[in-house]
Amino acid sequence: MLEIGVLLISFFLCLVINYILSNNNFLIDKKFFPHKSFVSKKSVPISGGLIFTISTLLFLRFDTTFNYIIFLILVVGLLSDLNILKSPYKRFFLQIAIILVLIFLSKNFISSIRIPLFDHLLTYSLFKYFFAIFCLLVLINGSNFIDGVNTLLIGYFISVILVMIVLINKYNLYFELQNLKIIFSVLLVLFAFNFFEKFFCGDGGSYVISLIVGFYLIELSNLDLIISPYFIACLLWYPAYECLFSMVRKKIKKLEITSPDNSHLHQLIFIFFKKKMKLKRWIISSITGIAINTYNLFIFSIAYINISQTKILVSIIILNIFLYNFVYFVLKKN
Repeated sequence: MLEIGVLLISFFLCLVINYILSNNNFLIDKKFFPHKSFVSKKSVPISGGLIFTISTLLFLRFDTTFNYIIFLILVVGLLSDLNILKSPYKRFFLQIAIILVLIFLSKNFISSIRIPLFDHLLTYSLFKYFFAIFCLLVLINGSNFIDGVNTLLIGYFISVILVMIVLINKYNLYFELQNLKIIFSVLLVLFAFNFFEKFFCGDGGSYVISLIVGFYLIELSNLDLIISPYFIACLLWYPAYECLFSMVRKKIKKLEITSPDNSHLHQLIFIFFKKKMKLKRWIISSITGIAINTYNLFIFSIAYINISQTKILVSIIILNIFLYNFVYFVLKKN
């Protein structure tokens, strides 16, 4: 019954918040960033972060400290969406500070990656903090990179949370299952609105959603030794690799690493579909997101079957990276 209430409240908030923002011309996509205007010619509210945060905080059982952390990362994202916090380096610094506080207060560290030397380094407090912050930074910024076509970001994390829910039920793990179900319900509503391009997630939505899910995945990985850390890596490979690949690509081209561009994989796939389909841009955008997430859900399923088989999971990650690069360079060449 709670999930039904979450669905209804989230739906209502989507309608009200988007109506208010549109009528007041506030937090509207002003084409500040090329990737937001790449697949859409319309100006729509960048309200995903606001809607998600309000919806979840009404129902989730977070402690007060975690609520503050979520609020702070949302503010950083919203300031970026409003083009007030223009400097990517300032955003990066604020992200580090917020994640550092989160890790310090929660003590939610990555305990092992099953490489003896690296695991030894993880016994040192300074390195534990560095590695946890690094992983979450890559995740939230990679998640922001993939928020370039409809349904991609939201659909991706719907898939991740679905796998987490199935996993927790199967192994009867002691975990905040109700919280995951609430997040899942909110994301379903957001997915429907985003499918029809009624809003963008923006930096605010990308930061909040990915930080919460990333934090929960670190927690989950420490609950049961049967779960290989590379299973968690399989769940997050796409936004993480998107972030790292984009940085390397820009460095090779001697571009500013932090500058937005229109050369991400999902944008190349969008162009490919656009040439093949005589449909409206927003429909092709949504199809692009669904196509990529269908592939990733298939990968998650294979990873789930091999949840404790580190060698197989590493092979899956390597295969994903190979396929990403292959598809990227083929589409880029054409």
